[in-house]
Amino acid sequence: MKLRTNDTIAAIATPLGAGAISIVRMSGPNAISLADKVFRGNFLLSETPGYTIRHGRVVDAKNEEIDEVLAAVFRSPHSYTGEDGVEISCHGGSFITKKVLSSLLEAGARQADPGEFTKRAFLNGMMDLSQAEAVADLINANSERALRNSNAQMNGILGGKVRLIRDELL
Repeated sequence: MKLRTNDTIAAIATPLGAGAISIVRMSGPNAISLADKVFRGNFLLSETPGYTIRHGRVVDAKNEEIDEVLAAVFRSPHSYTGEDGVEISCHGGSFITKKVLSSLLEAGARQADPGEFTKRAFLNGMMDLSQAEAVADLINANSERALRNSNAQMNGILGGKVRLIRDELL
């Protein structure tokens, strides 16, 4: 499988279905500029500091409004993937969410492969392999014990122990 880490990816980050809010996530070198192509607000996202949320609307390629949204901007290297990123919170519902994703894909993003955001986080040094594996465990946790174990692994407990053993061996 070819590693495609220089492009900008987008995907729906929340389960599809009826709900109050859905999130569409984008990450990569052009994430913010591509989001600017579909986001209409009082500020350009490209001029927005990291960890800032802007209110606006998402439009399609015909400049027709899809939804009123909030867009969160994340700047490299201080993001989940270590890349520039944007998360668009739109109204829940499969149709609206898919339309928002479609607008980002039409603007130039590529549909992310399953697990690709976490894969990029690992490849960019934002987490070690045990933390990357813990993401799935955390999502699938169905008990307090499973949640505690997953959170401990996400917080680097296992990776830290492995590093100590490795250092001793070396």
